Amino acid sequence: MAKPLDLLLVSPPSRDLVFQALGKNLTAIEMPVWSTLMATFFQNGGYSVRILDAEAHGMSFDATAKAIVEAQAVLTVFVVYGHQPSASTQCMPAGRAVCNLVKQEAPYLSTLVMGTHASALPRRTLAEEPYDFVCEGEGPYTILGLLELLKSGSQNFGRVPGLWYFQGGQICSNPVADNIQDLTRELHGQAWDLLDVSKYRAHNWHCFEHIEERQPYASLQTSLGCPYKCSFCCINAPFGGAGIRYWSPHLLIDQLDILVNKYSVRNLKIPDEMFVLNEKHVIGLCDLIIERNYPLNIWAYSRVDTVKDRFLEKLKKAGFNWLALGIESGSKYVRDGVDKGRFKDSDILKITQKIKDHGINIVANFIFGLPDDTQESMQDTLELAAEINAEWANFYCAMAYPGSFLYTRAKKLGLPLPDSENGPGWIGYSQHAYETLPLPTETLSGVEVLKFRDEAFNKYFSNPCYVNMVGQKFGPRVIEHIHDMLNCKIKRRFHDMVSSS
Repeated sequence: MAKPLDLLLVSPPSRDLVFQALGKNLTAIEMPVWSTLMATFFQNGGYSVRILDAEAHGMSFDATAKAIVEAQAVLTVFVVYGHQPSASTQCMPAGRAVCNLVKQEAPYLSTLVMGTHASALPRRTLAEEPYDFVCEGEGPYTILGLLELLKSGSQNFGRVPGLWYFQGGQICSNPVADNIQDLTRELHGQAWDLLDVSKYRAHNWHCFEHIEERQPYASLQTSLGCPYKCSFCCINAPFGGAGIRYWSPHLLIDQLDILVNKYSVRNLKIPDEMFVLNEKHVIGLCDLIIERNYPLNIWAYSRVDTVKDRFLEKLKKAGFNWLALGIESGSKYVRDGVDKGRFKDSDILKITQKIKDHGINIVANFIFGLPDDTQESMQDTLELAAEINAEWANFYCAMAYPGSFLYTRAKKLGLPLPDSENGPGWIGYSQHAYETLPLPTETLSGVEVLKFRDEAFNKYFSNPCYVNMVGQKFGPRVIEHIHDMLNCKIKRRFHDMVSSS
């Protein structure tokens, strides 16, 4: 008789809700990094573990629920994260839909939810969602304590750090677990063997040099947390505050050896919130990659004020072909208002040119609708984007994500949010959903911000200067791809309401 499964880690299928038509061919299909890390943690502890990545396999809600019920795990954990470290909230509706189906079929199965959103709003999550338990914190110690209790048959949930639960009809919680300090020893790598690596797909721009070769694709986590405190970001909600911890470069290169030699991975993402920061860490990993002479195509996050000359040559030689920069706004006043560095527009132009001079492509990230934004400052942002002319640009609307200072501020001011009464709910925090509803500013409604963002996207990618640059650098096939992307229109509920009124 087969041994019962201890732990099932689930990534619910959110792509259709979150990305609409873009999810079919344009967006990436990301690895469930947290699930792979926790799987290794529990495997090393002698527990049986499976990962159900319904997102990667394109499963429906019904099929996902059926697979969960069939697994009959002692504990089923819904690991709710998104493409970006802060993109957890918009994935909550899919988790809810699947868990509701599970509870209808097998109400006895124990379920827990974890992620940035759950850590930011644990009480509300337990009260409103169908899960039996909520994890506040990064997860491994909390899940370990709960799993041990469930296997023993005990109901003494007060012993489990970071756990939110019902007792006697009342919501109860325990002090948050300590963060893992020695990542290399306790979270010893990612459990690639529990995934079908061939299912994962790189971002379209990541593969502009080989646009038809986006698979296989993998994500290698090299640190946890972020030392910065940008007011629009919620990345540190599971960690209790700003800070950063690193894995050993030697463990990381062992992981990379597996990805390259066993799974033939070339396209690689470093999903750390801030990779280009610590010299010992960055140079240490780059040197080990360079020693192996792997033909990699890597992208990672950086900041304008962390890019150093000594990094760039090493990064390029190691295969870092793309760096993503959080520029956010073309107005220093607006940037200062959200604690986004203290750099000037001239610094941005100098650094982006320096990156290009080293043969590294840029993903320039911009946000419209930050608290001090006006129509004029958003136009300044678009003009700065055109001046930089990065190989790719992401245009976002400001969102008051739960766990961020902007969320606390918006609630205090009574601003309309997706989760406000009569709002669209958590899916409204998605940047590309039908229900998207951005944060309003003092002078602009959320719908006006969204309209500007969508028009800015089309203007940037149809700009002749951009199209010519991309054509010269990557060839006519990428120009065709950009054209096809612009023809893939997404619907906006609140746009349409305004347009038809």
